[in-house]
Amino acid sequence: MGDAATVGGGGGCCRFAWQVLRGGWFMIPAAFLVMAGAGATYLYGVYSKDIKARLGYDQSTLNLLASMKDLGANVGIPAGLLAEVAPTWVVLLVGSIMNFGGYFLIWLAVVGKIPKPAVWHMCVYICLGANSQNFSNTGALVTCVKNFPEARGMMLGLMKGFVGLSGALFTQLYYAIYGNDSTSMILLIGWLPSVISIVFLTTLRPMKASTHPRVLNVLYQNMYVTVGLAAFLMGLIIAQKQVQFSQTAYIGSAIAVIVLILLPFGIAVREELLVWREKKQPVAAPTDIVIAKESKTLPESPQTDTQKEKEGATEEMPCYSCTNVCNKPSRGEDYSIFQALLSADMIIMFVAMCCGLGCNLTTMNNLGQIGESLGYKKNTIGISVSLASIWGFFGRVFTGFISETLLLKKKVPRTLFMTIFLLLSAVGQLMIAFPFPNSVYIASLVVGFSHGAQLTLVFTVVSELFGLKYYSTLFNCGQLSAPLGSYVLSVLVVGKLYDREAIKQLGQKSVKRSMTEELTCIGTKCYKISYLILACTNVFAAFVSLILVCRTRKFYSGDIYKKFRGETEKNENEKEKEMAVTAGTRKQQEVAATD
Repeated sequence: MGDAATVGGGGGCCRFAWQVLRGGWFMIPAAFLVMAGAGATYLYGVYSKDIKARLGYDQSTLNLLASMKDLGANVGIPAGLLAEVAPTWVVLLVGSIMNFGGYFLIWLAVVGKIPKPAVWHMCVYICLGANSQNFSNTGALVTCVKNFPEARGMMLGLMKGFVGLSGALFTQLYYAIYGNDSTSMILLIGWLPSVISIVFLTTLRPMKASTHPRVLNVLYQNMYVTVGLAAFLMGLIIAQKQVQFSQTAYIGSAIAVIVLILLPFGIAVREELLVWREKKQPVAAPTDIVIAKESKTLPESPQTDTQKEKEGATEEMPCYSCTNVCNKPSRGEDYSIFQALLSADMIIMFVAMCCGLGCNLTTMNNLGQIGESLGYKKNTIGISVSLASIWGFFGRVFTGFISETLLLKKKVPRTLFMTIFLLLSAVGQLMIAFPFPNSVYIASLVVGFSHGAQLTLVFTVVSELFGLKYYSTLFNCGQLSAPLGSYVLSVLVVGKLYDREAIKQLGQKSVKRSMTEELTCIGTKCYKISYLILACTNVFAAFVSLILVCRTRKFYSGDIYKKFRGETEKNENEKEKEMAVTAGTRKQQEVAATD
């Protein structure tokens, strides 16, 4: 009753509902849902076996498709450039169309609704569908980072965390909707993310950067909810491994998952109710009405002219300008696109992440075949993929919150965490090279956690080193290393070595065979050599990333958010002066009316 009285009658309820839908707090859970639909690429290990069996592909061809998927998922420059010139809703709409078109065509091919497509056709389909996630990332993630710049580590961790959870979320939903038909998973990831993006087309939009005192509390509350969601999903996965769920049980668990997903919207409504109450409270009259006059002639600080010159120079320089490539600004300032791409920091990061993310994607794409080669049951293979997805969430969230806390309190360089998680990935790959009972499950946890952590770190470090002005493009450029590394390691290393070992087992001297005959390798030798190579690659990447740690140590020892804090204080001072002017005018009108 108290809340209803605060909001008011029917008209007040409508105005409050409009405030909620257009407010900044509602944008956060809406972005979470969009990001939850943008991680369907991590489910390739679930349905890749169907593509291989029904279309007669060998492992190298299957890994080629995986590399094209990774290429589409990580080549986000078109989405970034579109975001530079078009509103956010256009970016999201284009992504939803691409997502449905790409995956729907794959589903039609797998179930035989259309004639068997050529391999290059399938490469185009999966690349198109996977590339749509860049439009979701750009429309949701980049927008929220710009709206909350001082909490970017936490925001990035949560939003990328939902991408990590998407594999487990989609698995539960498709069990509830379609049963144990893995081909229908392709159809589900075709239509559901597209619907979510269309629903929130106008919700996600740029707003004035905010450092509201409740931002950190809201993010922590959302973290608690999402960690609870991840823990619930993990419990479901373990239970489904031990007990055979009925269709009714799957439906009930899916309903519980949906309720947990929607809880952040309750947090947003509560925060908007607090804002509504604050607006309804009378504004205290200023002690001195002359403030309004003084604000018009407020003297400028000595640094204002210099700051304006820098800002003017930055604004005049186009994002594609090549004129000042060698005259780069200081770390943390707004780089142009070419200045950032040709900087030593970006090149070092590219090499390290090409190895690190490439190894992780290779592992996650091959989890299905790894489990098959080691004798795991088909239903448990899907469990390992879901576990990797969930621990990818924990990696994203843990890294976002912990690295932000240690950076602000202890000045620990965020780049140091990149080195740590590259070494952790090597440990996971060694578990596959030298398997033991249930090693695939543990390796999926380790690699999933490390992969999620590395993604959050890359996107956060890019925003901190090169600024936010062209972040929509630089954000997508920073992840180009993943598909290159994935192609080299997945197709040219893991795929080739797997097929060679499978041919040895079949006693064949040539790789020429019928396209309808499935080439399968069984045993520990299938992936031993290839994953030793991947582990060594990750160790090399860790040493490369140490160079970036040394280069950026001084930068992270300072106050990297000082610029944003100053802009926010300026905006808050302007709001206070406007409120003072309004209150003063109101007081004058009351005095005049009394006279």
